[in-house]
Amino acid sequence: MTAELGCPRIDCSVVLVGLMGAGKSAIGRRLASRLGIPFVDADEEIESAAGCSISDIFEIHGEAAFRDGERRVIARLLSRPPHVLATGGGAFMDPETRTAIRACGISVWLRADLELLVSRVSRRNNRPLLAGGDPREILRRLMNERHPIYAEADVVVESRDGPHEQTVEAVLGALGAHVEAQRREAAPDSSSASIEA
Repeated sequence: MTAELGCPRIDCSVVLVGLMGAGKSAIGRRLASRLGIPFVDADEEIESAAGCSISDIFEIHGEAAFRDGERRVIARLLSRPPHVLATGGGAFMDPETRTAIRACGISVWLRADLELLVSRVSRRNNRPLLAGGDPREILRRLMNERHPIYAEADVVVESRDGPHEQTVEAVLGALGAHVEAQRREAAPDSSSASIEA
């Protein structure tokens, strides 16, 4: 796979974080294609490792067991060559996972407003955290709890209602700016170099 012309050169994994319904998987697949690197969905990897669905893990073992498995799977995935990784909504809340992501990748928060999230999650019924409650109120509570932590991401991009390609373009632009800023920061400052006679 090769990156499309004009896409930033990424030497590490790009890790998408944000609430359920923000578009991490849909945007992630398109982003990976544009960057010429593989796409990996952490939730699918967790289900594969556990041999059952995330809903079943929550129901049988509880959220704490799920989060423990999620942390281990994401750490394993981050040891792979560069890829785009879509994480579950709660993954970035774990301090160990945030540290691993900082060490091995660029985190991108796909931030979406409440109305868009409610609209998107209502299309599917496989969200364990929404089971048995009002999705709007649960999402509002999760926004209040998680947004301050998501704000620690390296890059923040608004996930909007509309063609996914618009959000992909915004992510590519933000990634390019982030990578360029990191390169400038790492480059020796030629203006402060002294000349010895």
